[in-house]
Amino acid sequence: MGCTFSGLNALYDAVNGGGDVWINENRFRILRQLGEGGFAFVYLVKEVVNDNSSVSGGGLAKKVKDPSHLSDDGTYAMKKVLIQNSEQLELVREEIRVSSLFSHPNLLPLLDHAIIAVKTAQEGSWNHEAYLLFPVHLDGTLFDNAKVMKAKKEFFSTADVLQIFRQLCAGLKHMHSLEPPYAHNDVKPGNVLITHRKGQPPLAILMDFGSARPARRQIRSRSEALQLQEWASEHCSAPFRAPELWDCPSQADIDERTDIWSLGCTLYAIMYGVSPFEYALGESGGSLQLAIVNAQVKWPAGPNPPYPEALHQFVTWMLQPQAAIRPRIDDVIIHVDKLISKFSH
Repeated sequence: MGCTFSGLNALYDAVNGGGDVWINENRFRILRQLGEGGFAFVYLVKEVVNDNSSVSGGGLAKKVKDPSHLSDDGTYAMKKVLIQNSEQLELVREEIRVSSLFSHPNLLPLLDHAIIAVKTAQEGSWNHEAYLLFPVHLDGTLFDNAKVMKAKKEFFSTADVLQIFRQLCAGLKHMHSLEPPYAHNDVKPGNVLITHRKGQPPLAILMDFGSARPARRQIRSRSEALQLQEWASEHCSAPFRAPELWDCPSQADIDERTDIWSLGCTLYAIMYGVSPFEYALGESGGSLQLAIVNAQVKWPAGPNPPYPEALHQFVTWMLQPQAAIRPRIDDVIIHVDKLISKFSH
């Protein structure tokens, strides 16, 4: 992975107060901040092209393998990560490496990246900054949409629920079919980008491969089990985390079906706006971990007329606490396609 070190970024930040950023040979103007979390900031940026080259034929066009990823108006999403130690640097490099393994219409592609060294106030000390460039989806995540819909007491139609879910399954199948299979490890509404389309179901794209790792791990000791639990507590969002990642046996074969659990939780969230276990956080003496390992799902009041019982059964089938009898992605896709043909009019 050629992670490029370039001093031009720092130079432009100094001149323009952070107005322009270079990612390798291409220059981008920051338009506004879209979001932030931890040490990362996401900006809406626009490619600055020379007068002698049109936007579509700009510098980025030469780099991007799939021309459908190029934006019509030159705007993109840029993630800037502040890196303060070698461990964080390694994590970003791993995210870049893993992202480059995938190529699928329902997985967010990494278009370009650069890692630069930045001098700190301390003499002779350097930090790093990473710049990752992606296509932009301004309708936000499923999580953002759920908040807006909840305020308006709106719900997705059964057909849209199934179509959004089917697209997530397609993206995950691509990851699970690699050799070796990769697990996303953080499937949740906040990592699903939604784009509303006139006259057709929303487009759904799975993003954020910062937690993605080869899916199959053999656990053969108590210390390995505890190590996995600790890793999961940092990388897998609690309300969507599979039971075997909360309480891992000393002898266990972990595989990509951890994602199927999260997928079941996400289908519930497409319908009702929250994880099926979030209610436990609001109960006095309630325990999220207990609710999850016992798969205690509660069904809230939904739309009127309500979602078909078959959808509830579908969620329950994926939320099988024993990973060994949980379905795999191919089984899930066969089932969702049957539901689509039954409920899409």
